[in-house]
Amino acid sequence: MLIKVSLQIYTNMNIIISPTYFPDILSFAAMVQADTIMLEVSENYQKQSYRSRMYIATSNGRLLLNIPILHSKKKERKKIEDTYIENSFLWQRQHWRSLVIAYRTSPFFEFYEDDIYPLFHKEYNSLLEFNIDSIKYLQELLDIDLTISYTSSYEDNYADKIDLRYFADGKRKNKTEIAPYRQVFEEKNGFIPYLSVLDLLFNHGPEAITYLQNVDLKL
Repeated sequence: MLIKVSLQIYTNMNIIISPTYFPDILSFAAMVQADTIMLEVSENYQKQSYRSRMYIATSNGRLLLNIPILHSKKKERKKIEDTYIENSFLWQRQHWRSLVIAYRTSPFFEFYEDDIYPLFHKEYNSLLEFNIDSIKYLQELLDIDLTISYTSSYEDNYADKIDLRYFADGKRKNKTEIAPYRQVFEEKNGFIPYLSVLDLLFNHGPEAITYLQNVDLKL
């Protein structure tokens, strides 16, 4: 059973957030609870962020899955929209194999397996395109409609939006506690928080949406 927490109610909760690789639970909970979502597609790419990584739970604990990025010899900063994937590495095959090994015994992996499979077997060049597609996949899997728009230029501040772009920071300290939910290797490793929302999905299936709606974001 999911452990329920109080639903935090916001009036006109409009957020701006960076699209990441199968967002972590806090990020996707914010997207589910928001009235409108603006995806930041005009910012600079930042290394060691959730833009190119996600964490899953394995029998050995938390595992980082990192998308290799094609770097130029120039040291100048590049926009996220100009960030390309290094496909000489078989990263998609490796990530898919890791997901299969980690979640094949979870209650709902087989239920979603065929739907997610194509994302890891279609070659992507753009990191931004891949991340946006991963969010679209989550919408379809959870059968939810998110009101999404995209930035046209970078702005430091938004007076009419809750700025959650820092959620993509790989070094951020997670100060928001989330309620434990059933995980495959919980008896061995204990509850592991702040994983990709895929962990919640594979363990709880359609119930994941209720959990996400009830996360107290403390914004």
